[in-house]
Amino acid sequence: MYGDEATVRKILTGLGDTWAVVGLSSNRQRAAYGVAQVLQRFGKRVVPVHPKAETVHGERGYASLEDIPFEVDVVDVFVNGDLAGAVADEAVAKGAKAVWFQLDVVDEAAYERTRAAGLEMVMDRCPAIEIPRLG
Repeated sequence: MYGDEATVRKILTGLGDTWAVVGLSSNRQRAAYGVAQVLQRFGKRVVPVHPKAETVHGERGYASLEDIPFEVDVVDVFVNGDLAGAVADEAVAKGAKAVWFQLDVVDEAAYERTRAAGLEMVMDRCPAIEIPRLG
């Protein structure tokens, strides 16, 4: 419902390879850590965005999307659902082409705002599950 197969494919293959992963830290127990590894395996540049601004998977981290000094294609959101809408708004302000909310994260108002701003968006899906399916 919040990201048909065509949109999923477009985000994963057609909008660019620089992914800001909001919530990515060096904590190997967190889902973001493993998902970022999968994205890298499929040729994506993963940019960690976390208040600690840690280097993760060999990529320098930034404390916020605003702090990233280059263009970002996709913003992959690994934060509490209550905070996800604000991150989507930051992605719009940053000039990203798409926003991806992880499994179990749904914010219909954020979806409407993000789509109205011209960005592609997927919610309640995981790119690490979807990208291998593309073949």
